[in-house]
Amino acid sequence: MNKSVIIFSLILALPILLVLSMATGAMDLKVSEIIQILAYKANISFNNFEPSSIQNAIVWDIRLPRVFMSMLVGASLGICGTAMQGLFRNHLADPSIVGISAGAALFASLTIVLGGSFFSATWLGVSALSFASFTGAVLATILVFTISQEKRGTNVSTMLLAGIAINSLAGACMGVLTYLADDAQLRSLTFWTLGSLGGSNWLSVTILALVTVSSVIFLSRLYKPFNALALGEREAVNLGISVEKLKIQVVAFTALSIGSAVAFCGMIGFVGLVVPHILRLFGGSDHRFLLPASALGGALLLGLADTASRTVASPAELPIGIITSLVGAPIFLWLIYRKR
Repeated sequence: MNKSVIIFSLILALPILLVLSMATGAMDLKVSEIIQILAYKANISFNNFEPSSIQNAIVWDIRLPRVFMSMLVGASLGICGTAMQGLFRNHLADPSIVGISAGAALFASLTIVLGGSFFSATWLGVSALSFASFTGAVLATILVFTISQEKRGTNVSTMLLAGIAINSLAGACMGVLTYLADDAQLRSLTFWTLGSLGGSNWLSVTILALVTVSSVIFLSRLYKPFNALALGEREAVNLGISVEKLKIQVVAFTALSIGSAVAFCGMIGFVGLVVPHILRLFGGSDHRFLLPASALGGALLLGLADTASRTVASPAELPIGIITSLVGAPIFLWLIYRKR
C-alpha cells in the first residue's frame, strides 16, 4: 500500500475521531453541538448559539482534555515502541523492555501504599503520584544504562537482560506492596496499574504535549540511523552512524516520553508493540515512514480504546489498559501466526 496514502489516512482519521469521541459518553451530544461549542470557545458564533454550563463543562473541561491525553499517550507509546524495536533490531521489543514502565509503576505503588497524607499534596499543580512515577522511570533508565556500560560503549544485550531483571524485581516489590495495602489503597493501586485517563486536565495535557511533540520530532528525524542499524551495528558504523550516540538518544527520549505518559495515565500495554507491527504489514519497514506513522497510529488506537472504555460499561468506566490488552493480544497472536 502507498505509504503517503497511509499517512494521509491516519492524519484525516484523527480529527474525525476527536469529534466523535467527544460526542460519545454517559451523556451523548450531537456532532453539530460539539462543533458549535468548540467554535463558541474560539469566538465564532453559529446562529447566536451559546452552550449551557453543563455542555461547556462536559466538552471543554472533561472530554476534550481526555481525548487529547489519549492521543498524546498513544503517540508516545507508538513511536517509542518503533524506536525500541529499531534499536534492538527485534520486533518483539517495546518501551517496557528496559524497565522504564516497571520503574514508574514501582514508585507509583510506593507512593500509593506508603506515602500517606504527605503525598496527597501537589507540587506545582502536578500530583505527587505523577512526579513519583516519572522519577521511577528516570532512575530505572539510569540504572539500566549504568549496568550496560562497557569499555566499548553500551552493550544492548546487557541492557536487555538488565531490563528483564528490573521488571522482575519491580514486579516482586509491587506484589509485596499489594499484600500490605488496605482496601482503599488496593483499589487505587489496581486501577492505576490497569491505566486510566480519568484524571486528565489541561495542565497534564500541556506538560505531556511538550514532551510528546519534542520526542516525536526528534525520534522521527533518526530514520536514517535506524535504517542503517537494521543492517547490523558494524555496517551502521561503516556507514558513518554513531551507534553509541544513537543508543543514548533513543533510550533517553523513550524514558522521558514513556515516563511522562505512565506518570499521568498509569500502565497501558500493547500499543507500542502492536502498532509498529500493523504498519509494517501495510507500509514496510522503512523508518522514514514507520516512525511518524507509528505516532499517528498509536494516537488513533488509544483514542479508540479510550472511547470504548467510556462507553462499553457506561456510566461506569473500564480501565483503558484492559481495552488495549483485549484488542492488542489477539492482534499480536494473529500477527505471530501469519509470520510463523
